[in-house]
Amino acid sequence: MLSKQMHLIALGNLKDFWGRHPETKSSLERWVSVIKQRDWKTPGEVQSAFSKAKVLNSDRIRFEGGGGDYRLIAAFDFDCGLVFVKFIGTHAECDKIDALKVA
Repeated sequence: MLSKQMHLIALGNLKDFWGRHPETKSSLERWVSVIKQRDWKTPGEVQSAFSKAKVLNSDRIRFEGGGGDYRLIAAFDFDCGLVFVKFIGTHAECDKIDALKVA
């Protein structure tokens, strides 16, 4: 039986971001690859694959990139196998939003 893979929502937002910030392209492509290849069931499983990730609540996780210069916030629906990119921006931009409410 094949394992289920996560479906990533808003990949276009990531592509737009790395188009404006080309230095992030390789790390974001790597993030996408890892996210899509797994069948995540808990935030802890995600965090064990991304050591610098911070679990914000039962479905939101913040990821760091570029040595902490960039942040990505994703919401996970573990039951449905979905990952929603909610925010991608600089560390400074991330500090101005509510990571648990950003849509």
